[in-house]
Amino acid sequence: MSASTQEEEDLPANHTGPKGVINDWRRFKLDSVDQTLPPSKKELLRQMSTPREDDKERLNRKMSVQEYELIQEEDERCLKRYRKQCMQEMHERLSFGPKFESVYELDSGEAFLEVIEQEHRLTLVVVHIYQHGVQGCEQLNSCLDCLALEYTTVKFCRIDAVATGAAERFSSEVLPALLVYKAGELLGNFLSVTKHFNEDFFATDVEAFLNEYGLLPEKEFAACADDEDDGGDVE
Repeated sequence: MSASTQEEEDLPANHTGPKGVINDWRRFKLDSVDQTLPPSKKELLRQMSTPREDDKERLNRKMSVQEYELIQEEDERCLKRYRKQCMQEMHERLSFGPKFESVYELDSGEAFLEVIEQEHRLTLVVVHIYQHGVQGCEQLNSCLDCLALEYTTVKFCRIDAVATGAAERFSSEVLPALLVYKAGELLGNFLSVTKHFNEDFFATDVEAFLNEYGLLPEKEFAACADDEDDGGDVE
């Protein structure tokens, strides 16, 4: 066995670089072989995925049409599963901090300052300052409930203007207000934010508004990998 072949076989599964990627793909492909296949077909796929010295003579013979079609079909299926796995692993590596998935109610000015100053420096914090009876506040709360489910790495919060301890600064004329923070820094300060929307507005309108200012992260793309499976197996 050559030194280069030995080196490829000894590479760990998470090795980077061309040889590491090829080795990862070979291992994944071999592990993904359909267990319902007949032993003869599984052995052929093994030989094509990780050929050994004693396989060379058998592989050098002319491949039949049936064998070629089997290899091609299984390769496409394995590649599809491999791509999905790689996307999921990349998403996990890029994900940071906790997941929230709901809107947090803040009950005091101290809680307001704490969430701004002590949250993870990479976590985006969106605070809705509202007041009961002020037009648009209840509807905006419902919109943020929806967005919190879609942007799970964003911490959405709400606080009654009176609870902030600075009700004079947040009178009904400037509500509802949206404040956006990251690493303790104010990135967006939108007073009477509903003036930017129609009378009837929805979560998609609030999402588009925040995206216009670049204040929302990219949506999680794990769903994109799931969408690939909707097309069914490769014919």
